[in-house]
Amino acid sequence: MIRVGIISLLWEAWYGRVSTSFWCMLSHIASVRMVVALTVAFLGFRAGSIAEFGCATKTSWPMFRGNPSLSGVTPAAFPEKPVLKWAFEIGEPIKSSAAIDSGVVYIGADNGVLYAVDLLFGKEKWRQETDGPIESSPLVLGGTVYVGSGDGYLYAFSRSSGEPKWKYETEDQILGAPNWVKSPDGSAVWILAGSYDYFLHCVDSETGKLVWKYESGNYINGAPAVSEGKTVFGGCDALLHVISLADGSKVKEVEAGAYIAGSVAMDGSRVYVGHYESEFICVDLDEAELKWRFRDRNFPYYSSPAVTKEWVVFGGRDRRLHCVNRETGEKRWSFTTRGKVDSSAVISGNKVVVGSDDGRLYIVSLDEGKELWSYEIGEPITASPAVIDRWVIVGSEDGSVYAFGK
Repeated sequence: MIRVGIISLLWEAWYGRVSTSFWCMLSHIASVRMVVALTVAFLGFRAGSIAEFGCATKTSWPMFRGNPSLSGVTPAAFPEKPVLKWAFEIGEPIKSSAAIDSGVVYIGADNGVLYAVDLLFGKEKWRQETDGPIESSPLVLGGTVYVGSGDGYLYAFSRSSGEPKWKYETEDQILGAPNWVKSPDGSAVWILAGSYDYFLHCVDSETGKLVWKYESGNYINGAPAVSEGKTVFGGCDALLHVISLADGSKVKEVEAGAYIAGSVAMDGSRVYVGHYESEFICVDLDEAELKWRFRDRNFPYYSSPAVTKEWVVFGGRDRRLHCVNRETGEKRWSFTTRGKVDSSAVISGNKVVVGSDDGRLYIVSLDEGKELWSYEIGEPITASPAVIDRWVIVGSEDGSVYAFGK
């Protein structure tokens, strides 16, 4: 507990949340970065101790949508008045959504490279190449970063050095983000990834060895969601697949009505997702039936939803960000952008952040859908934002990663 407390204090200092006098004291000792490094070494701080639980905290966004249920909600606070702190230039379009942990941003790009970038200064720490574009968002768990590639492999890299640990081969590209779950007996952690080979693959996190795989009827484009001993994903076969995590067996299938390009969000037995035939739906898995459908205009939904206790927020190719009642699907508001919204929104308190193909990153109010802030990057933002306290990180198709802070 003492070790965790000291680490927390250092992180609070790093994020500018403790008193100025504390900063002054640190500056008289050495640079902040040196103090953090020496303290970490002195305490024997393990590389995996912050991200080992794989869920969003105020200082960690370790995976796509923040947590295994893919809810898209964070306990972290957006910067009050965001300003651009740095831009890390890659030079190739970025569709991968970032993961953030322990002061490092992990993100892939269309050039097939996974990058680790220092959060404070926007400087590259390491890079690792694959043989295909990386649209998959990284998963940071323990001391490892997991990511899928267009070359058909699921990769595991050392979080600290980027050194390869293993790679697992599928028969086609992996575009969706990996997810994770503990094995039924709690002795291992398993990594889940969908592939265009029609299979959902479950592999051991330490060895990369296959545990089980489940065959669907078409491409799997999104990430699988995890909740209550089951994983759920939608595919290009227009079905919601409900799979037992214990052994990969089919629990049930539910007709969605059209093919699903995005990732579902789960909350207990409820699943929320949009599809290509211009509908956003809520399905009750216990009853295996559609609870409600939302239709506004004839445009598909590729964005993955963010789900709170009351509301569901999702983007559409109708150039709008929508907010509906979670229980009924009744419209609360729609916020209009100038381009399609394939980026998936993140909710923090009463605020929502999302990108648009109009080249802008927006923050809008959750209660009214009014614009509170925007920043024009200029090229489409199809990646989803990653959020920790007072930081928002997003990649753009202009080939750069942008960091907005206090």
